[in-house]
Amino acid sequence: MNTLWNNNNPQQWIMILMGLLLLTGAAGILALCVGSAGIPFTKIPSILLNGEGTGSYAIITGIRLPRILLAMSIGGALSLAGTLLQGMFRNPLVEPYTLGISGGASLGVCLNILLGFYTHIGIIAYPLSGFIGASLVIFLVYSLNRSNRNVQSNRMLLTGVMISYVASSLVMLLMALSKTDDLQNIVLWIMGSLDEPNTVLIKICCAGSLAGLFISYFFCMDLNALLLGDQEAASLGINTPRTKKCLFIIASFLTGLSVSVAGIIMFVGLIVPHFVRMLTGPDHRILLVASFLAGAAFLTLCDVIARVIISPLELPVGVITGIWGGIMFIWALSRKQVTL
Repeated sequence: MNTLWNNNNPQQWIMILMGLLLLTGAAGILALCVGSAGIPFTKIPSILLNGEGTGSYAIITGIRLPRILLAMSIGGALSLAGTLLQGMFRNPLVEPYTLGISGGASLGVCLNILLGFYTHIGIIAYPLSGFIGASLVIFLVYSLNRSNRNVQSNRMLLTGVMISYVASSLVMLLMALSKTDDLQNIVLWIMGSLDEPNTVLIKICCAGSLAGLFISYFFCMDLNALLLGDQEAASLGINTPRTKKCLFIIASFLTGLSVSVAGIIMFVGLIVPHFVRMLTGPDHRILLVASFLAGAAFLTLCDVIARVIISPLELPVGVITGIWGGIMFIWALSRKQVTL
């Protein structure tokens, strides 16, 4: 396991984190300024301090700032979930969508919309239904592969892909059976959007993503050991079944929370960990937080593009992440830079 850690460079790690923090901050500032109503950066401090009651103040504090916080929390959560799953399976193609976690969360939220649970439970019904759906998929994938003592990653991945297809088919079935209003809500939600006005959900998403980042650091050494293989990790004293269960729970929580609030946002959990791993290396002590910050910046920039590309209309952010992320991934594959 020392071979993973001999190349430590704390100064380089600090520089990487500072650069990602600056990138994330710059993306947030750009998102504050750019939109159908442009606001110069130089005027933002005076608007926040002395502009209460004005239209610009309402736009910044009531629309753009909550949206930026939501984009950063969801982008960080999805990227972190992808990093955990890729490190656990030692496979660069694993992400929440691959294992069917997002499909389960999608099915849970669709059932919530059609059955009207939110009218009885309140706004918490969306993240709760998404988390339950994601957790059920994780439980199903793990249970179907539990009989094999040394679970093969390929077998579990194939199981997750099949469950994802089944969940997608069930979602389409529910769309076919739904009423017009419910169908519109489901379609708009599936395309992915950060247009969430409820501050309670935004706070839940921010707190949940940060909690996931904090908890994941209890397993950073275990993830580094798993890179050597399950048997090698076990020989180093790692309880691999328990570690994988915990990582599954963290990933399902992050994914379920993100999908239930913003819908289907593709490629963040797949492409961001790749490029961050090229920058930082495989050590999860730096990779986890770096992926979180990079995912936050990536989704914030994608949301800016979605808001301005056909302004004053707005594209679903899931469309932008799918196009941009797919192009970046193909470019990385063509240069043979996609490694784990």
